[in-house]
Amino acid sequence: MKYKYITIVSVLLVAGCTSVFAGSSRKIGTAGAQELLLPIGSRGTAMGGAVIANSYGLESIFWNPSGLASLEGSEAMFSHQTYLADMDVNFGGVATTFESFGTVGVTAKVLSVGDIEETTDLQPDGTGNIYAPTLTVIGLTYAKNLTASVAFGATAMFINESIFQVNARGVAFDFGVTYRPNWNGVTLGIAIKNYGPSMRFSGSGFQRVQGEPVDRTVASNSASFELPSSVNLGMAYNFFNSEKNSASLSGNFRSNNFSEDLWQGGAEYSFSNRYFLRGGYNFSSANQYLYGLSLGAGLNFAVGEESTLSLEYAWNETEVFDDNQYFTLRVGF
Repeated sequence: MKYKYITIVSVLLVAGCTSVFAGSSRKIGTAGAQELLLPIGSRGTAMGGAVIANSYGLESIFWNPSGLASLEGSEAMFSHQTYLADMDVNFGGVATTFESFGTVGVTAKVLSVGDIEETTDLQPDGTGNIYAPTLTVIGLTYAKNLTASVAFGATAMFINESIFQVNARGVAFDFGVTYRPNWNGVTLGIAIKNYGPSMRFSGSGFQRVQGEPVDRTVASNSASFELPSSVNLGMAYNFFNSEKNSASLSGNFRSNNFSEDLWQGGAEYSFSNRYFLRGGYNFSSANQYLYGLSLGAGLNFAVGEESTLSLEYAWNETEVFDDNQYFTLRVGF
């Protein structure tokens, strides 16, 4: 009975947060820590992000941490994404299940911006110094099956942004619930993402030496910025499951706090739980929304008696910039 109350409270919490986090074009560009929005893994990306209700394994930590509760044994995952303007996103993580306790995962995501030449007011053509901004998110996730139908998960994230001589540090939290009603292959999911206090940059980069009449060092203060929080509602429908063939459709609604709301749809076909084809699409009412169609494939095969190896790829259509590509390696043991 207590799990039923947990589910009801979660639904009411999301309903309340949805009105608070309602998207608005007037707030676009006012949130920071955008690396929190960068997806990891190829499966979810290939399905347009529409995996709030049916994510699993380490990749679920980004989409809905409750999906990690379905992990049996242990898993390690490595992912590389060629992001916009020659930036790279690298991810690594490991998770293991402890009997009767639940599943624990540790992850790290690093956005490497690349080399940038320093310029100043007095040297607009460059000082000769080169710096490479790095944005890092380190996460700790706990997930557990509360009942045969309800799973819960939560992630605590430490955020570190290092840009030349300034830094910003903060924390963020994700919460998720997955509900499997055992009704015609339908699964429901809820995830509250990137909830946490505001962040602020500080460091020696804000200091300036002023002269006349006396040299002195002064420092400016940066404005604080909020995190790109969102509420995500998802549903998945496994409409075909016969012998070695399986096919599913899924959809998400994301209520963004700092941009227009987003609709996501995805599909997945698998043969013998070994070969996978995936597709998805993102739709937003925002003008010139960056993402659109996505496609991908995966191969899963056994290594030895108790280990599995998965190779996955995803392609994501991107406006203005080169299209994104994702490469993922997953090892189960």
